[in-house]
Amino acid sequence: MVKKEAYKIILSGGGTGGHIYPAIAIANELKKRNPESEFLFVGAKDRMEMEKVPQAGYKIKGLWISGIQRKLTLKNLMFPFKLISSLFVAYKIIKKFKPNVAIGTGGFASGALLQMATMTGIPSLIQEQNSYPGITNKLLAKKAKKICVAYDGLERFFPEDKIIKTGNPVRQDLLDIEAKTVEAKNFFNLKHGKYTLLILGGSLGARRINELIEKELDFFDTQNIQIIWQCGKLYYQQYKIYNNTNNVQVYEFLNNMDFAYAAADVVISRAGASSVSELCIVGKPVIFIPSPNVAEDHQTKNAMAIVKNEGAILIKEADLDVDFENKFSQLIASPEKQKELGGNIKKLALENATKEIVDEVEKLLIKNK
Repeated sequence: MVKKEAYKIILSGGGTGGHIYPAIAIANELKKRNPESEFLFVGAKDRMEMEKVPQAGYKIKGLWISGIQRKLTLKNLMFPFKLISSLFVAYKIIKKFKPNVAIGTGGFASGALLQMATMTGIPSLIQEQNSYPGITNKLLAKKAKKICVAYDGLERFFPEDKIIKTGNPVRQDLLDIEAKTVEAKNFFNLKHGKYTLLILGGSLGARRINELIEKELDFFDTQNIQIIWQCGKLYYQQYKIYNNTNNVQVYEFLNNMDFAYAAADVVISRAGASSVSELCIVGKPVIFIPSPNVAEDHQTKNAMAIVKNEGAILIKEADLDVDFENKFSQLIASPEKQKELGGNIKKLALENATKEIVDEVEKLLIKNK
């Protein structure tokens, strides 16, 4: 049992919920074990972490940083200035806060923070969520003390002696959603006994998934399905017109994800690392529609890790118009298939990821006392 001490812990993860919520989950577990400790998050100004982290009860500082655009744009000309600024501000934050450890869960602010932490002798831990890491974490890995991963085969990218396979942190309220089904359906004013479809496109939204759902609304209606549709921040104004029509509820963002999962009978989702990890815990039948617009097509690789174990259905964006109705109808018509998929994906869950990551953080804290 680690002695409860007042550590100073700095964390960074942002840009998307897939980076933010793992960082918050790690902070929550550390706070539970060491309630006297002080926490500080570092994020990117004007990104969602500046809202979500304070909502979770933590302080956050913002850096002027953003990524390089894939196409030629004037914003790219600002990148060198933003990078220099973010490194300088991260250095000032670290010198003032004097953390015992730095934790990064992804995003450009995380890169700046961990770079400055390691440069000033602060031990750092990277939590890599994807089956294919981004360039930032590949560069940071050289100086990080520990790298917690969710997939096998990451020794291709990281020093093997630093890798610990823990899985991805997930919200602890997802661990027992079976008991919440009735409460969840009441929360969303859903009809009990009616099939419920949950659509997840990520915090910002997925354009192609939203287009598909809009196109298939009449089809879903003929299937007698009620829908919880999380369309994302970028698309809510466009799709909110469908809210409360044909048994459809449209949301920009879902704050009660445990209820959303508990209410669902089947899920349509992107295949970001955090979503995949959550869906393994939840154990519901899933249709993955990976984004093709990510580095090294890592969402498809994330989904394939489940599909090869017969734990989900994968439909590529390019095949949606041809395959979707047929595959969806077959799934809805087969309770046996739904049970098989839900059971198989559940077997892949790494439920103790958060605790195992925090175990590694505490080892670094003890060494750095």
